[in-house]
Amino acid sequence: MISKKSKKPKQGDALILVDVQNDFLPGGNLAVPNGDQIIPVLNDFIHIFKQNKLPIFATRDWHPENHCSFKNHGGNWPSHCVAGTKGAAFPEALNLPDEIVIISKSISSDKEAYSGLEGTDLDKRLKILNVDRVWVGGLATDYCVINTVLDLISTEYKVNLLVDGIRAVNVNPEDGRNAEREMITLGARPIKRNDIL
Repeated sequence: MISKKSKKPKQGDALILVDVQNDFLPGGNLAVPNGDQIIPVLNDFIHIFKQNKLPIFATRDWHPENHCSFKNHGGNWPSHCVAGTKGAAFPEALNLPDEIVIISKSISSDKEAYSGLEGTDLDKRLKILNVDRVWVGGLATDYCVINTVLDLISTEYKVNLLVDGIRAVNVNPEDGRNAEREMITLGARPIKRNDIL
């Protein structure tokens, strides 16, 4: 049985917030159903990590206007998270600290990148800080969260998945549930806010 103490953030841990951006929230161009419900949960984790002086990272889609994932350029999605727009910004309700490290991804027009490690220096930054365990929440479970988590696992990080701090697009009704199950099966440990409060 996992002790409560082992669930507390400690030295060697980092918090990774995946793509909590206005366009993925209600009213955004590519809104994730109930995406805003994760913000209070993530704010609690941010507070605990900040209190313990542990690193916090936030990934973001930072697309050019002609990004290949957009429908008007042959992709699957409506235009979203265009660099510098309000839709690409983090919501005001998310209490990001001044020392947050922002990781921009999918910045080339001809490349899609669901994972926060793909084409970024996130892995390098984690290694410089001697991080070996990461806590991951954000949007969306079935796209950028799962791809980020699987890359972290394959890069040999221990992963705590913030299961009440994620939400899915659910293009198919079971996509989110299946993604969560796959991450846990491959080694991510499910953590809820109440586990650390």
